[in-house]
Amino acid sequence: MPSNSTTRMSCLGNEVFRGVMRVVSVSVGASEALSQMHRAFSALQQVRLPPCAEQRWRRGATVGLTVRCEGNEPDARWPRLRAGRPRPSLARWRSLLRLLSMMTDPRLAVLSQSLPQLRLLTDAADLEHYGRDWTRRWTPAPLAIALPSTVEEVQAIVRWARESGVAIVPSGGRTGLSGGAVAANGELVLSLERMNRALGFDPVDRTLTVQAGMPLQAVHDAAGEHGLVYPVDFAARGSCTIGGNIATNAGGIRVIRYGNTREWVAGLKLVDGRGELLDLGRGLVKNSSGYDLRHLAVASEGTLGIIVEATLRLTDPPPPTSVMLLALPDFDALMRVFETLRSKLRLEAFEFFTDRALHHVLAHGAQKPFDEVHAYYVVVEFAAGEAEQVAALSAFEQCLGEGWVLDGVISQSDAQAAQLWRLREGITEALAQYVPYKNDVSVRISAMPAFLAETRALLGREYPHFDVVWFGHIGDGNLHINVLKPEAMAQADFVAECERVTKLLAGALQRHGGSISAEHGIGLVKKPYLASTRSEAEIALMRGIRRVLDPDGLMNPGKLFDEP
Repeated sequence: MPSNSTTRMSCLGNEVFRGVMRVVSVSVGASEALSQMHRAFSALQQVRLPPCAEQRWRRGATVGLTVRCEGNEPDARWPRLRAGRPRPSLARWRSLLRLLSMMTDPRLAVLSQSLPQLRLLTDAADLEHYGRDWTRRWTPAPLAIALPSTVEEVQAIVRWARESGVAIVPSGGRTGLSGGAVAANGELVLSLERMNRALGFDPVDRTLTVQAGMPLQAVHDAAGEHGLVYPVDFAARGSCTIGGNIATNAGGIRVIRYGNTREWVAGLKLVDGRGELLDLGRGLVKNSSGYDLRHLAVASEGTLGIIVEATLRLTDPPPPTSVMLLALPDFDALMRVFETLRSKLRLEAFEFFTDRALHHVLAHGAQKPFDEVHAYYVVVEFAAGEAEQVAALSAFEQCLGEGWVLDGVISQSDAQAAQLWRLREGITEALAQYVPYKNDVSVRISAMPAFLAETRALLGREYPHFDVVWFGHIGDGNLHINVLKPEAMAQADFVAECERVTKLLAGALQRHGGSISAEHGIGLVKKPYLASTRSEAEIALMRGIRRVLDPDGLMNPGKLFDEP
């Protein structure tokens, strides 16, 4: 549309906004007309219509829209609607709004023209959905959502971002708890959800190559089709994606047996901040030809580039397992039980939670395991062979005799095992209604009793009005500390109080040689406390590495640390 054209627009519509019917009429220059139409449709787009209002819209609305440039006929993409003709659906108007958004932001127009097949979203609901993660603490405000389907499209988007000066926030399943996938400052969210396929299986190397947007559960299923397993596992397996797992070096419930994500990444492909595709690792078991740059991408939180593919190592399925639930009087007893069982059994998992965690899971519909309430509980999974069953019974009797275990139950079927696991895996879902402030920390296993004792005393003294729920992975020293908001406390006051809690935790972690983030990354939430975990020299090195791979500072800016 020529900039010197005179455009007359008549836009008459029943715009439902807070129950008020308004008529929008515009007669202005072309550029301003587009801008005003964008604002009008933006207001309409954000409305959630009740059924009666939506029926009135469909039944009674008459909309006229004519766009003419002097000396030209209207563009075919712009509908000319008159009374008595079929009326457009809300979906049609929202589709039109997306076009208007791209036209009123020249940067998006350039991107859309250069990649006509690229799916771009600008609806308010989409911006909110893709612009945040599970933290729910920041108001999402991305420029748009891009959903590429090929590596070449990802590269083109990054090059466009450099030319346009637009930052990029990579997005997977957005199940993180540190604000690492938040887009609150006009960034482009690059969602990998359309890049979700398995690309190849190598039966000799026992590797599976997948796109980064593939959900973890789908990776498990694909490995299972070949009689193998990808052993990294979390409760969020149905939502989280393999790219996000790698970007945070996620651990999960089986680290005690299999290690973190890092151990299972044989190779990966990364589009760096220059738009270059780097093939890192190449799936080699041995490679001593210089730096292993693959490990730079692991736990990088999207600050070095966008992980687009990964080659994952697979292994044999574990033998059939049994699950025990044990009740314990205190954390010292819990550690004694851990040491005893680890010496006698091949443990697949050793997960703990407190009485407060069990309280919330039971309130959420789980079955009560014991008549009495105990301070601590552990879910133990181990090989279910006959010899292991005998060893487990012997270890249980020993722990019972020492007073370390007060009660216990062992599964006799897969259904019973799943029921016991629900008590641990259901904690996050049960707490979600309270919008908890989550701390995901780690210390050496040997330091866990002293750290937990100091921290529980500190929180009880400083914040007695908070309900604090503890659970975690004993086998790798990972503790999840969830602070629940008192009902009468305002959210802003709660967050401010919890940030002071985190500051106290950071000090305790520093004293015990721990980390402020075990498996969810630093993101926005933990950024102020990175120095409690890493030295100034380490942080300076990380900044230098980032400047090489992301010279413009456009890859997930503000996460991990602020730009220099």
